[in-house]
Parts: sequence; structure tokens; C-alpha cells
Amino acid sequence: MQSRAAVMWESGNQWSVEDIELDPPKRGEVMVRIVGSGLCHSEEHVVTGDLPFALPMIGGHEGAGVVEAVGPDVDTLTPGDHVVFSFLPSCGRCPSCATGHANLCDLGAQLGAGRQILDGTSRHHARGTDLGLMCLVGAFAEHTVVNEASCVKIDPDVPLDKACLLGCGVVTGWGSAVYAGGVKPGDTVAVIGVGGIGINAVQGAAMAGASQVFAIDPVAFKLDQAKVFGATHTSPSVEEAAEIIGQATAGRMADKVIMTMGVGSGEMVGAALAMTAKRGRVVVTNIHPAAEMQFTMSGLDLTLMEKEIVGCLFGSASARVVIPQLLDYYARGQLKLDELVTRTYALDDVNQGYEDLRQGKNLRGVITF
Repeated sequence: MQSRAAVMWESGNQWSVEDIELDPPKRGEVMVRIVGSGLCHSEEHVVTGDLPFALPMIGGHEGAGVVEAVGPDVDTLTPGDHVVFSFLPSCGRCPSCATGHANLCDLGAQLGAGRQILDGTSRHHARGTDLGLMCLVGAFAEHTVVNEASCVKIDPDVPLDKACLLGCGVVTGWGSAVYAGGVKPGDTVAVIGVGGIGINAVQGAAMAGASQVFAIDPVAFKLDQAKVFGATHTSPSVEEAAEIIGQATAGRMADKVIMTMGVGSGEMVGAALAMTAKRGRVVVTNIHPAAEMQFTMSGLDLTLMEKEIVGCLFGSASARVVIPQLLDYYARGQLKLDELVTRTYALDDVNQGYEDLRQGKNLRGVITF
């Protein structure tokens, strides 16, 4: 069948919205009509080459929609089911999945190639060329074909243009605080960068009972919004924040520092470590350029103060557990999703959406179909 999608042909270019040919789903695969897709910063890493994924590819890894067809041997989904895509598939059988770490599923090794999980081929084609899929999903499209391992079934009452955000940003940010950070009631938490992921780290820290949440970002609009999501203090710079945190904690500093900048910097790790309390933890969630090989920090500070630096992928969460859990919080009015969406866009306006992201105009932009 024919559909339309936003394709990246070469890094450094804009997204090209065009007609594509879509094959029917094969074994273990489903066809999904997409209703909402989040404009996440990860696609920017593909544009700049910080994430060296194979091109050409259809963008979009935060998506939600309705299953329209299923291939042979699909036993968890049927046509009409509502689903959120998990940008990291989970097989449920590898050692990581079996020990409760589905965010590190072995299937994640196939993300960079972007081809179908079971046979390594493509169901999406344009200009006579096979297309890859961002994170095996390709949600910048009216329709896509994905493996059922990338789908999480949800309640049909949930608005799909909000639920799509749980495919990456909400879970990643919330889990950075709650799971990777292990924020406890009474903790002091600093979040560096309050975009689509960081704003949910603020929200997660507040929900976990942090007594003080410091939001750090140079964009005034984002700092104002951070207060809505639970920030008690805001600052435009790490240097200013460190001084304020020191004053607010009588010099003890932050129990947890969560790094959620648009692009990670090895030079910033030392600054984050310096604002961390004894036995505190730095959570590195932001993506660093693939070629960056050095962090600048004090090893003496790390050792003598027994501090920790941990990495965090997809909020250190299991998507099949946490996505329904967070949607339940949303239904109860405990998790903010509506407030995250600053603007919605048509598929044809995807490049304007990313320009707005670069200029700091949105907490989250969402493509609606």
C-alpha cells in the first residue's frame, strides 16, 4: 500500500515528506496507523551524525496508533488494538529482559541498522530504495510496519496524541529520577537541561517526594514551565545553580544530579559531580556524540566522597511495566501529559517542528495525523 512519511536521506539535511510504498506485515509483525508522534531530540542526533544510524531512514521513534493488520504468529495483538511504540524493543527472553532490564534487551543491538528484527529486510520503500526505521519504529509516517516486540498495548480510552510521548521522553525522564536516580522522599535533586526529557525528570523527582528540585536551563520559557512540573528552584546556568544549591543545603549539595541536556558534554560531568553531595549520584541520560571519548572530572572527588556516576537508557525501565503504570497515573491526574505538549504539527510541518525545538520554543511538539 501507499503511505506518506518523513525520510532522512543524508545527515545534515532536512526531513523529506514524501510517498512511500509499504509492504504488508510478515511473521511477528504488525501494521499500525499512527495517530500521534513526538518530535524528540534524538532525531536531531541523527541529523548531526552524533548517532551514526544507517540512512536513508524514516524518522520518529515516539509513536502511538491503532493496529490495522497483523502478520503470522503474532499472539499479543489484534486489529483494533491501541499501542504505544517502545523505542527499544523487548523480546522477554534474553538475559536482560529475564532479569527485569528490558531497556537493555539484546534486540536493541539492531537499532542502528533500522531493519526488521526477524529477517533484516525492509517493509518501507521510496524512490526505489529500501528505507530503515528510526529505532525500528519509523513513527513519522501515516502507517508503519513494526515487530510486535516494539509495541505496548494500552487502554483504548487514552488519547494517542498524548500517549505517544511515553514511547521515549516521559519514561526516560521520569525513570532517570525514579529508577536510575533512586530519588527518595526528602532528597535534593538537580536536573541539568529541562527539555522533553529533563522536564519529566523534574516531574518524576517531585512525584518521588524530593523536597527540593532545582531545574537548570538557559531558556526562560522552560524554567517557567519547570515550576508547573514540580521544580522548587530554577537557574539559567550550572554555575549559578551550584551556588544556590550550596546555600539551600548548608553546603551539603544535591543528593541526585540528573543530566538531560540536548547534547551531552564530557566537560559538564565534572561540574555535575561537583554539585553532588557525599555519596550522591550523577545520572547521565543525555546522548553524547559517538566520537567523544573523554569525561573531565575529579577522580579524587569521586573516591573521597564516595560519589557515583551511572548511565541511564530509557529511564532504566521496563516499557511493558512502566508505560501502563504511568498512563494510570495520568488517568488519576497524578502525571502531567497534556501540559507537556506546547504545539502540534502536521506531518508536512516536521521541519518547522524541529526548528522550534532548536529555538527552545516547545517543551514537546507532537505530529498529529
